[in-house]
Amino acid sequence: QVQLVESGGGLVQAGGSLRLSCAASGRTFSSYAMGWFRQAPGKERELVADVDSGGVTNFGNIVKGRFTISRDNVNVTLQMDRLNAEDTAVYYCNYWDPAPGARRHYWGPGTQVIVSS
Repeated sequence: QVQLVESGGGLVQAGGSLRLSCAASGRTFSSYAMGWFRQAPGKERELVADVDSGGVTNFGNIVKGRFTISRDNVNVTLQMDRLNAEDTAVYYCNYWDPAPGARRHYWGPGTQVIVSS
C-alpha cells in the first residue's frame, strides 16, 4: 500500500527557513512527477512547486526565487527560504503519473507551516 508522509513543518519567524520532506513507502516513483501544494484557511489548494522525472522544476509565481524542490525516486524535498506570513498554510506532497490517460495520484496528509510576522 502506497503511503506518503510529510515532515518538517512548524512555526518560524518571517524571513526564516524551513525544509519539508515527503517520504513514500510501498513502491518507487521514478516515472512520476512529484510536487508540493498548499492550502491556507479559506483559500483553494494551490501549486507550490513540482518536479518531473527528468528533474525539470516548476514553481508557483508567489514562491519563485525563494523555494527550491528536489527529489529522488522515492522522496521529494521543499526548501523554503525567506518565508513570510503569506506562506502560512498546510503543505501537501503529491505524486502523480504523468502518462496520458493515467489517473494515479497519491497525497500525503499534510504538514502545517506557520510563519509569524
